[in-house]
Formats: sequence, structure tokens, C-alpha cells
Amino acid sequence: MKPLHVLLAFFLGLCACKRETPPHEEEHAHEQKAETHGHREGEEDSLVHIDPEMLRDLRVTMAPVQQRPGGEGVTALGELGVNEDAYAEVASPIPARVISLLASPGQQVKKGQPLVDLQSPELGKARATLQTAQARASAAQQTAERKRTLGAERIVAQKDVQAAETEAAAAEAELAAARSGLLALGVDSQEAASARGTAGFTLRSPVAGTVIERHAVMGQMADPSQSLFHVGDLSRLWLTVHAFERDAVRIQPGALARISFAAIPGKDFTAKVGFIGQRVDLASRTIPVRLELDNPDGVLRPGMSASAFIPLGEQGATVTTIPAAALQRLENGWFAFLPKGEGTFERRQVGRGRTLGGDVEVLSGLKVGEQVVVEGAFLIKAEVEKSRGEGEHHEH
Repeated sequence: MKPLHVLLAFFLGLCACKRETPPHEEEHAHEQKAETHGHREGEEDSLVHIDPEMLRDLRVTMAPVQQRPGGEGVTALGELGVNEDAYAEVASPIPARVISLLASPGQQVKKGQPLVDLQSPELGKARATLQTAQARASAAQQTAERKRTLGAERIVAQKDVQAAETEAAAAEAELAAARSGLLALGVDSQEAASARGTAGFTLRSPVAGTVIERHAVMGQMADPSQSLFHVGDLSRLWLTVHAFERDAVRIQPGALARISFAAIPGKDFTAKVGFIGQRVDLASRTIPVRLELDNPDGVLRPGMSASAFIPLGEQGATVTTIPAAALQRLENGWFAFLPKGEGTFERRQVGRGRTLGGDVEVLSGLKVGEQVVVEGAFLIKAEVEKSRGEGEHHEH
């Protein structure tokens, strides 16, 4: 009987073991459930919901997280200017009155295209002098030819022939002087023969491009020291920045710089180092550096302020960057906002590195190619702080 009792006790213990869950497995299950719940709550807490009506008034622009050369470089400020190799300031060569405007600001013009008609009494006098000299030279030449013929037939004395030739030479000299005087006024031979009137002439564009500025006004007196038109090719512009001498000597001609404009947040441009100044400014200890950048869309304008990040020496590793405006400071760190659907944005904490011109280095939290909010990020941040404040007030 004893073996039977032992066997029965064994089976009862085995059934009890199957029904009970080991303490450590039960704790692990509870932890897993709590972790999943907390993860879902964390995801929900990171989302920011913007009211549709507010979103319509909120201007939101996006920019991708980018990877760029991360070698040593220098940031310099500068101002965008025209390409001086394809630019002209057109002024009247003599005091004159504006009679007719033939080109408008923003208009595309070709080289040699008329810009303005002018009228000058001084030019009228010079043309009258030229015409008189031409008539005298022509008459003197004809007289000399006739006297030569008569002299050959011994009808007139040789001294009369010589006198006629001398008169013809003097008339030719006067004609040359009158022509030089007309050209000295800045009017070419084509304009000198113009049929517009003895006092009228036309200013033409010396380059092909855009009429950037027009200062000419109907009826005004134009002075040679006053530019009437500024014409330039805006498809390629120059950005001049000033780098400290210790940095400028390490900048390589042809190096590619990254340009950002305060007027165009979230968008970078690439420029090439075209010229490094040969003289140090004694007051600022800086050297001018000219950067050349393309402007095919015409969005850039001369006079815009810009920030340039120029590499120094050899290029190094790459860094991940986003526009500085995309990074917002909350009480517990730096955050960026990523679009997650209509009116919904993810608030993601970002490890911030160096400031690189208009960009900021990202050490953690974002991947290359992800879209972040640039314009509108500050207002989304304000909405986060507002909702957080309302929540705390509600808890009290």
C-alpha cells in the first residue's frame, strides 16, 4: 500500500505545478504589459494636434534633414551683389533732357537695345558744326579738282591750283576736328548721322540683361554724373563676404560654400569661391572673398544679406544638419516637429551640435531625409507650451 500512496501524492503535486505560474514569469508578463502601455502613452504624448482653423492661418514650410561636408570651416556674413562682368550703369555723356523712355524696370533687354531718347543743345551745336564742315570740305575738294584740271590745260596758274589744294586740306582738317568734337560728346558715328533731329540722340544698353533700376524721368535734365539705368545679367550673382585673415589664407579658390539667406529660410544655396582679396583691411583685419552663385529662377536679388559657410583646407567627414529655425527650445531640451498628417506633428527631441551658418548640426534624434517644420515651428512650440500649461492648471 505504501507505494500506492507515494504514487498518488506524486500525481497530485504534478497537477498543482501545472496550475501555478512561476512568480518570475508573472512579474515579467506584468512588466511587458506596463512597458507596452507606457510606450503607447509616450507616442501619444509626443504628438501635437493643431486646430484646423489655426492651421489654415499658420504658414508651415518643410525642409529635409540634410547631410553636408563637416570639415573645418568658417562662417562669414556678406551682401549679395551683381555680376560686375555683366553689369552696366548707363548715363548721358552730356547734359541732356529726357524726351522718351524706351525700357522699364524689370524688362529684359539685348545688347544695343534702345533705353532712352535724349535731346541736348550742345549736341545740336556740335552736329551743326559738323554739317558746316562737311559742306565746306566737299566744296573745297570740288574746287581743288577743278583747278587741277584747268591747271593741267594751262588755263589757270599753278599758284591758283596750290591755293585751292591748301584750302581743301584746311577744310578737311576742320571736318576732322568737328567729327572729333562730336565723338568727344560720347555720341558714336551712327548717332551722329541719326535723322531724329540735330539735338536728339539715343542711349543704348551696352550689355544684355535685366533693367535693374531706372532713374530717368520724362522731362528731367540728365547730368553725366547721374546714372539713368542700371542693367545687369541676374542669372549669376556675386556674394562678397569678409573673412578674418587667419581664415582667408586657408580658403581654396573653387571651393564650394553653403549660402543661406534670412529672406529665404529653410533653403540653402551653393556658391563657388571665385576670388580671394589680395589686401587686408587694416581696420577690421579681414580679407574680401567673392562667392559666385547661380540664380536661374531669379529668386535672389542684389542687396540681400547672406551667411556663408566656407570650408577651410581639405574636406573632412559629413554632418547632419537642419535649418536653425526648425529647432525650438522647450523646458527639457531642443525639439524639432515632424509632420504626421493633417494638423498633427510629432515632437521629437534632438541632440544639438554646432551652429553652421543658417543651419544647426544634429547629433541625435533625426535621420537624413526626414522632413521637419521650419517656418511655423515657433508657433507649434507655443501651442505645446500652451497645452502643457492648461494641463498643469487642470491638475491643480
